[in-house]
Amino acid sequence: MGDKTAYHVSIKELPEDERPQEKMIRFGAKSLSNAELLAIIIRTGTKDATSVEVSRKIIEFIDNDLSYFHQVDVLELKRNPNLAGVGIVKACQIKAAIELGIRVKQKNSINVKVSSPSDVVDLLMDEMQYLKQESFKIIILDTKNQIIKVEGISVGILNAALVHPREVFIKAIRQHAAAIILAHNHPSGDPEPSTEDKHITKRLVDAGELLGISVIDHIIIGRGSFLSFKQERLL
Repeated sequence: MGDKTAYHVSIKELPEDERPQEKMIRFGAKSLSNAELLAIIIRTGTKDATSVEVSRKIIEFIDNDLSYFHQVDVLELKRNPNLAGVGIVKACQIKAAIELGIRVKQKNSINVKVSSPSDVVDLLMDEMQYLKQESFKIIILDTKNQIIKVEGISVGILNAALVHPREVFIKAIRQHAAAIILAHNHPSGDPEPSTEDKHITKRLVDAGELLGISVIDHIIIGRGSFLSFKQERLL
């Protein structure tokens, strides 16, 4: 039924110099705090607080860590008792904004040169560190190690049945790849590779050698940390 606790206390009812939307128009989006940006997204507050006040309380609760919004789903946002004023509509608005940001970041990565594992981690950490299921991706590179595309391969417990060389390399071949980087997350937050991780990596490296497409690294994303097979000399 939407946001049952929401009332029509909106940004427009604030003094002009306190309205995030007016501030954005005059000074640009970068001039706004996280709470002000969030207030523009959620638009309305509650009977007791403006959208700006609601947003400030939310930002305070998550300790200004916006990645929180990526790690929870819409229903978790709605049900969290610490996020007063966030119903199903506002939860969807927040999740949509976060997802758009992630997609923009991925789009902007095209043609970026990968010089180190950190370049891949910078691209994928926000998206993958809080996922509740394992997600396996490949970063497809050209002859200059520039990113052509990031492709999803599988979601679920990582095993040889889910990550088959055929599924990996057909996508690489279609993009005329010179090399690929493997990447997946550990929902536990610990990026230490399992025996299965090592087995799958070797299988894909061997397949790549036959096809002339190098597997130059496998990066495991943990909670705020990562492991590079190349750095650890596991390749």
